[in-house]
Amino acid sequence: MATRRPTHGKRERDRAKKAKQQVKRERRLEGPEVEVDEDGNPVVIVEVEVDEGQVIARLEELHRRYDAEEIEFEEFEESRAALLARLASG
Repeated sequence: MATRRPTHGKRERDRAKKAKQQVKRERRLEGPEVEVDEDGNPVVIVEVEVDEGQVIARLEELHRRYDAEEIEFEEFEESRAALLARLASG
């Protein structure tokens, strides 16, 4: 029995999803964006101390959402990596 090939629409959605993930990945690797005010001067962004309890709670919520299949694996991995990086930097 032959397997069915994905439809054109499905392939396009998958391509768009992968392109969006690539843009997010590149943006994350570039580092923080520098904001400028109306005069063109850079705005200093002050890092807020990381509350370990809040980060751990967000990790637990993220795992719960993934287990409940509310988010996909790629989004789970990206969010998890970001939270763990915040936890490690704090």
